[in-house]
Amino acid sequence: MNLEKYDFVIVGGGVMGLTLSIELKKRFYKSSVLIIDKESSLGFHASGRNSGVMHAGFYYTSDSLKSKFTREGNATIRQYCKDKKLQINECGKLVVCKNDTDFKGLDELEKRAKYNNVELHKISEKEAKKIEPRVITNRVALWSPTTFSINPIQVMESLLSDALGLGIKVVTDTRYLHSNRNNKIIVTSKGNYNYGYFINSAGLYADKIAIEWGFSKKYRILPFKGLYLNANPLAYKPKVHIYPVPDLKFPFLGVHFTLTVDGLAKIGPTAIPVFWRENYQGFDRFNASEAIETIYREMDLWLKNKFDFRALASAEIRKYNKNNMIKDASMMLKNASDLKFKKWGKPGIRAQLVDVDKGKLEMDFVYEGDKESFHILNAVSPAFTCSIPFSKYLVDQIEALIN
Repeated sequence: MNLEKYDFVIVGGGVMGLTLSIELKKRFYKSSVLIIDKESSLGFHASGRNSGVMHAGFYYTSDSLKSKFTREGNATIRQYCKDKKLQINECGKLVVCKNDTDFKGLDELEKRAKYNNVELHKISEKEAKKIEPRVITNRVALWSPTTFSINPIQVMESLLSDALGLGIKVVTDTRYLHSNRNNKIIVTSKGNYNYGYFINSAGLYADKIAIEWGFSKKYRILPFKGLYLNANPLAYKPKVHIYPVPDLKFPFLGVHFTLTVDGLAKIGPTAIPVFWRENYQGFDRFNASEAIETIYREMDLWLKNKFDFRALASAEIRKYNKNNMIKDASMMLKNASDLKFKKWGKPGIRAQLVDVDKGKLEMDFVYEGDKESFHILNAVSPAFTCSIPFSKYLVDQIEALIN
């Protein structure tokens, strides 16, 4: 039986899968590229559920891949949206101090911005109030003029159009099952394909697929649910994003005010450990074996308190209460309750990678590969911001492996 053969087969049609496919086709223009996704549309998970904030690049240590690609990615995706006439809200971001203990973290962010060559300004409380009259900060703040918002679904649709225009084939409603590597065949729920080179960009399931191929030996995905509370569209609208100084030992940025491309406000997100990988709501997409595995891992983290997991989980679970979320937001914006936060937005799941040998959260992007396959294991925020230049870098790595 003759099977369809593709030079590159990518599992996972999120923003990384799409931008990788486009870069591969541009680099190897005679090659055939196939994207397989188990959902009915691309970007169903993290890529279509993220906040839409395009980060400037001052959160990340100078030796990280995130620092290497966020500033460039910010400029690249901004220009992409303008060229394609997609929505964009160039509102900027304030990072505020709640108390004196935040000064150390604020100074560290300023240092990282300098190392990463990112535009960031330390300003006074008075100057901050000129940018957003209702902002609350303790004496000083940071102003990031290059932070902006996009509509991630709109960008995903545009990237898909680009991919199809290049002749990339996209197959949806098709679940990757396993591989027959001796015959270079991948088996899916809707048939088999011959592959020349296999790329795993499967997000929440990237570790499981990688393990089958002999990778991700010390890594596992730990899912965290992110929820935002939406403001009443008729209520007061902050003029900019407003973020707290984060706890830099975690990859999460704390409860903050986010503005959409339409200027609507929301607060969040949570980063709540959940019990299976697609635990969006109730028992939706429940998977018993995943639940057993995830609960066991979370219990181990709780008992051994690795990376201060107890404090993290306890702090996040309290955010399920809307009043607690609003209370946190009220420390950054005067009369925040006037925004009438009532409705939860669409939940997202962060596919956070954990180094199980060291018992720590992976703070940077992680990938592994060889001459036959490549696996993107940790492409969480700011992956959307970084996606275009980061994909070019990953194709460089793939090209070096196969040559």
